[in-house]
Amino acid sequence: MRVVHTAMRVRDIDASLRFYEALGFERRRKLQFDGAYNIYLGVPGDGDTLELTVNEGRDEPYDLGTGYGHIALTVGDLDAVVAELAEQGIEPEKPPYHPGGRDEVGPICFVADPDGYRIELIN
Repeated sequence: MRVVHTAMRVRDIDASLRFYEALGFERRRKLQFDGAYNIYLGVPGDGDTLELTVNEGRDEPYDLGTGYGHIALTVGDLDAVVAELAEQGIEPEKPPYHPGGRDEVGPICFVADPDGYRIELIN
């Protein structure tokens, strides 16, 4: 058994693609349905691990609810990734830090995609 992908509903696919491509995801394929479509993305060397679902004609923001936490991604050099994201107007919630002040964990930081989904970046 393995996790195949995470699916999220997004309103502005162009803004979402810019965000996730800035994080290193690659566009893989599109699957069209009646009134909706999915765009599948993945990081190099991995499968299609992210599914962005667009419900055509949706103008209202999605309610993220109280159950969603975040998606976590490992990165090689967190400071470099944060600097590259900043060049594209993507700022972390706060600068990279070690959770609980413990050096054996992190550093980490969080960014939010255009729909408000939080993404944890782990060094």
